[in-house]
Amino acid sequence: MEFRLLGPFEARHDGRTVELGVRRQERCLLGLLLLDTGRVVSTDRLADLLWNGRPPAAARGAVQTYVGRLRAALHPYGVRIGTRGGGYVVDRVGHRVDVDEFGDLVRVAGVTAEPDARVRLLDRGLALWRGPLLADVANGELRDRLHGTVEELRLVAVELRAEAQLALGRHGPAIADLLPLVARHPTREQLVAVLMTALYRGARRADALRLYRTTRERLAVDVGVEPGPRLREVYRRVLAGDDRLERSGRPVYEVRVRDESLPWSVGGHPALDFCNTYAGWGRDSPLPGAEWLRGYRTLAVWAGHVGLTDEVSVNRLLHLARRDPGTAEAVLAEARTLRTALYASLVDPADRRAFDAVARAAGAAARTAVFRRTADGRGRWWIDLAAGLRLPVHAAAFSAAQLLADPGRLTVRACPDERCGWLFLDDSGLRRWCSLGTCGGGAGASCRSI
Repeated sequence: MEFRLLGPFEARHDGRTVELGVRRQERCLLGLLLLDTGRVVSTDRLADLLWNGRPPAAARGAVQTYVGRLRAALHPYGVRIGTRGGGYVVDRVGHRVDVDEFGDLVRVAGVTAEPDARVRLLDRGLALWRGPLLADVANGELRDRLHGTVEELRLVAVELRAEAQLALGRHGPAIADLLPLVARHPTREQLVAVLMTALYRGARRADALRLYRTTRERLAVDVGVEPGPRLREVYRRVLAGDDRLERSGRPVYEVRVRDESLPWSVGGHPALDFCNTYAGWGRDSPLPGAEWLRGYRTLAVWAGHVGLTDEVSVNRLLHLARRDPGTAEAVLAEARTLRTALYASLVDPADRRAFDAVARAAGAAARTAVFRRTADGRGRWWIDLAAGLRLPVHAAAFSAAQLLADPGRLTVRACPDERCGWLFLDDSGLRRWCSLGTCGGGAGASCRSI
């Protein structure tokens, strides 16, 4: 069975429309469950959403009645609504949901290197949108509460598609796609950065500069921040007439080192930047591009870029990784495990298990550390090249131990945006977000001290 939620609610079987539920709220309840296919949605949450935060006293009984009617209507088509843990869940098996299909297409596109293939995947995904989410069963208030994750993924899809179009030299279609979206999301800096690049390539330099000034004003008034580093870099290059903006390829706001894409440094400490090699810590389903440690080569280049090792060691590590890809892959998995433990230890000081995991890694790293003189005459600890392919993991663990022992660790904060969760140091206690350039959900948001 096929369910369509990206627009008016629709259920189809063997190419024919199936009527499910006489009442609008019954179809809306099914839509809410399908948005979380395979996951339990509590009865209280369903009641809260169906009655817009004001459920009547009989709401739980009404939800049970709706579920009973839907079960009877869906039974002939093999779709089951199970009762579990004080809520309900729709099994994943035996049906298709356009929201899930859209998410899969965007995620595959996000790791597809060829721009023309990426455009084809995203065209298929964006074609699934027939209108606002659950257009005929959800009112505006409910849709505002529901559509955040789905709409965010749609914006990511448009951004990815525009970047692929720029890589193919199609700045005109990119401008046409982005202009209406930027008008609706004027403080979404990544959208603005891609549009500025497209305008510049379309010989509209003045429009690109004007767009930056307008965006900067809106950020100051609506959010109280300056543009982030990505957008400032695009502005600088447009202002200077940088010919790199004229060339098709990857987005100009990426950090490219040895042809590897690395995350922007917002932490102020290598151990924090190690955690920041993953964006979207609070999400069950990460967005495309959330994982920066895609391979061992990225890990080694990152370690050199943030100063945990030197360029000679990076060259040696890349050579060893080519000779022994199996061990390199195992070390990469070890690095991700350490990263998760360090993040947990930083956001929850009471997490003894996470702290002990970092401590064990730091102890192993200490056994490979040597004290050497630097070019300016000072001394510092380095992980010896004899550590082999584990050198970057040991270096990150050693840096993590230094941070956890430093009183400055008390000023670590986490970006509250669910798409992000990046860590940074803030002695002032005034910064709201991590300044990545894609965060900042509203003027009332604030980072949580950890």
